[in-house]
Amino acid sequence: MKIAVLGAGAWGTSISINLCARHQVRLWARDAALIEGLRAHRANERYLPGFKLPDALALDEDLGTALGGAELVLIAVVTNGLRDVLQRIRAAGPGAPLVWLCKGFESGQAKLPHQICLEELASGPPRAVLSGPSFAEEVARGLPAALALASTDPAFARDAARALHGAALRIYPSEDVVGVEAAGAVKNVMAIAAGVSDGLELGLSARAALITRGLAEMTRLGVALGGRAETFMGLAGAGDLILTCTGDLSRNRRVGLALGRGLPLADVLARLGHTAEGVLTARAVAGLAGRLGVEMPITRAVCRVLDDVRQARAAVQELLAREQTTEY
Repeated sequence: MKIAVLGAGAWGTSISINLCARHQVRLWARDAALIEGLRAHRANERYLPGFKLPDALALDEDLGTALGGAELVLIAVVTNGLRDVLQRIRAAGPGAPLVWLCKGFESGQAKLPHQICLEELASGPPRAVLSGPSFAEEVARGLPAALALASTDPAFARDAARALHGAALRIYPSEDVVGVEAAGAVKNVMAIAAGVSDGLELGLSARAALITRGLAEMTRLGVALGGRAETFMGLAGAGDLILTCTGDLSRNRRVGLALGRGLPLADVLARLGHTAEGVLTARAVAGLAGRLGVEMPITRAVCRVLDDVRQARAAVQELLAREQTTEY
């Protein structure tokens, strides 16, 4: 199958490397200088250092060329960059089915990726979201991983999942687009919270409690948005949450760790060098939860720390001082 991957960050580069073993893949980036660097060095030292790009991987800075002949398009940009890419695709004319890999809410109106897609491409080819527990470095190495691919078109979900499925990359079709997207977005906020907890050296028990109660928050919001509760017990929910809250490759967890140790947010993001979706998503989630009347105390605590790192211990105390209730 001919696949175009739009976005040459860590995840776009990683999935391109992985899929090259069984598909014809073209990787596109809007930054011509980045593509030139990839061509010259056959590696993405900026976003995914240490991995050689397969000789078969084609590189494009021209979107029309990248999309030409593609049978499937994977969009691997941050959520706030999705609208721009969709507008570019629309300008290029009708094309192949779309699968986006971003995890977050668009800033401002807190829109999920499928809502952005509906606004920019009201009609057109089938579309889906791919999400789940997966670190770019591990997928690029060909280590085992499992993801959920959700579409409101069940046949497309099955076909796309079958096409992307590989020996070590298992893809499970789903019809719960809202649940998969909401889980992928909110787990990043919870990863910051888990990182803060570890940065404050509150212990493994505290981290486990945060993960578990964070899952409850994710589920409450996702169901309020129209997602299915069972989705949050699966790969896109519990699976991705556990990975992101415990794995040291998680950018959002690393942000939380640094904040818990007292580093200012601006310095943390400058050192990171990559986008941590949870930083922007936290405020969007808190606002959305307020409008929907969904209780999300961990999210509020994360926002408090993002606004002022000196409030980290006070935010923890506020969580611990909440009125005792039943677990469910």
